[in-house]
Amino acid sequence: MEQTRTFEEALSRLEAVVRELENGKLPLDKALELFGEGISLAQFCHQQLERAEQKISVLMADAGGGLICKEISLPDLNPES
Repeated sequence: MEQTRTFEEALSRLEAVVRELENGKLPLDKALELFGEGISLAQFCHQQLERAEQKISVLMADAGGGLICKEISLPDLNPES
């Protein structure tokens, strides 16, 4: 799968693949091909979501009253873990 694909494009294609597979009217070879594509798309989407989680930004007020953006990781949000 090409890396220039966006998360939204990959998710949309994954949904289309799932619909085709759920239809159940595909020859076995085509179903296996689509299944492999679906696995690849799911992995890509999962990686993109993990990256997004790592880049959660929190807006904070600076000393002058303006807003600053600070990137934090998920462990910073949950100090109990």
